[in-house]
Amino acid sequence: MTVNGAVSHWWSTLGGPPVRRPALDGDRDADVCIVGAGYTGLWAAFYLKQIRPSLDVVVVEREFAGFGASGRNGGWLTAALPGSRAVLAKGPTGRTGVIDFEAELRRQVDEVIAVCAESDIDADIVKGGELTVATTPAQTGRLRAAYDEDRGWQVPDDEWLDAAQASARIAIDGVRAAIWTPHCARIHPAKLIKGLARTVEQLGVSIVEDTAVTSIAPHAVHTDHGTVRAQQVLRCTEGFTAGLPGERRTWLPMNSSMIATDPIPAEVWARIGWEGREVLGDEAHVYIYAQRTADDRIAIGGRGVPYRYGSRTDNDGTTHEATVTQLAAALHRLLPATRDVPVAHAWSGVLGVPRDWSATVSYDASTGLGYSGGYVGHGVTAASLGGRTLAELVTGEDTERTRLPWVNRTVQRWEPEPLRWLGVRGLYAAYRRADQRELATGRSSAIARVADVVSRKP
Repeated sequence: MTVNGAVSHWWSTLGGPPVRRPALDGDRDADVCIVGAGYTGLWAAFYLKQIRPSLDVVVVEREFAGFGASGRNGGWLTAALPGSRAVLAKGPTGRTGVIDFEAELRRQVDEVIAVCAESDIDADIVKGGELTVATTPAQTGRLRAAYDEDRGWQVPDDEWLDAAQASARIAIDGVRAAIWTPHCARIHPAKLIKGLARTVEQLGVSIVEDTAVTSIAPHAVHTDHGTVRAQQVLRCTEGFTAGLPGERRTWLPMNSSMIATDPIPAEVWARIGWEGREVLGDEAHVYIYAQRTADDRIAIGGRGVPYRYGSRTDNDGTTHEATVTQLAAALHRLLPATRDVPVAHAWSGVLGVPRDWSATVSYDASTGLGYSGGYVGHGVTAASLGGRTLAELVTGEDTERTRLPWVNRTVQRWEPEPLRWLGVRGLYAAYRRADQRELATGRSSAIARVADVVSRKP
């Protein structure tokens, strides 16, 4: 029987959600208060203590560390840009700034791996790279365009693979071509966040859980258990940002769903390959993302029902049965050898999407307020870099990271309801229709391009 919800499969492999830390016990003072104990918040805490060990840092979490996307994601430690090159290039650093940003993301992949090694965080990390496949002529055209665009933006090390070369890595049914990049690692999301929480506590950071933030103001975080007064307050709430007062239209909480199979027998793996433990994606409009786990399952995800009216978020990760069926069908289409392997677990989570689909790190020294997020689904590495950049901004460090084009951008808010709901649901309905037509005809569909224009998605 498939488990549905219970936060995520990743937490289930660790015996379920962790025992919660005590809540905030009345009012207290701190140097820095961080709202949200996910990747962004805990990496910010980590780097604050690296830069200035004497800082008193408090992290306030409504549920438990890793309850949100940090404990539910696809496990891609990827150098993928969390946004649009065209959007980010409009900033004062222009094209050069975007090139520098992507280079910094590649370095941050290795930085996370190094910190995990130094801090004894076993997160099942394998740097096997990222394989993006095309299975229709239309997808192949988009894949080639993406490869050529990467060359123009000075992205190094990408390899174009023909069908035989791609199949030698993973035996995808009907694969026509692929791109492989080495700048990505498979991780176990919950192991990473659990280890990171332990690490920052060892550095002297206080994490309080079961503490709901009711409002954020300059130098104060008000909660249902008291107020934390701090010189700096950092909002690191990603997909749950819409639940804070005044933030309903800041970032759209986009739903993404996943399934994980039972452990797959060795004889099936012999037919599939996947010996390099690459993470796997495709070039569909409603794309999938997948990994081969350390215990020989396949975890695969996609958008499912992308948005709930009114920017509502879930409680325990339950996903729609129709989405479970869709994800299983996608897995079986790409890897027919898995058809008889049961689905063990299904879950969902929310990620933050700004109106221009590009992430931001921001800090105002006059108010002491800062935030990082809106990673549009590429958050594992970006959250680490965002937290690191926040720490440098708070402490007044002038680094190559504090000058990147996502720092202190101004982003338009999302439209009010029902326009927000209609726009997002319409966009993904168009994407699904475009994928169906491309699978049936092999020809590129204009439906997705029209939907992008209408929705102003870059």
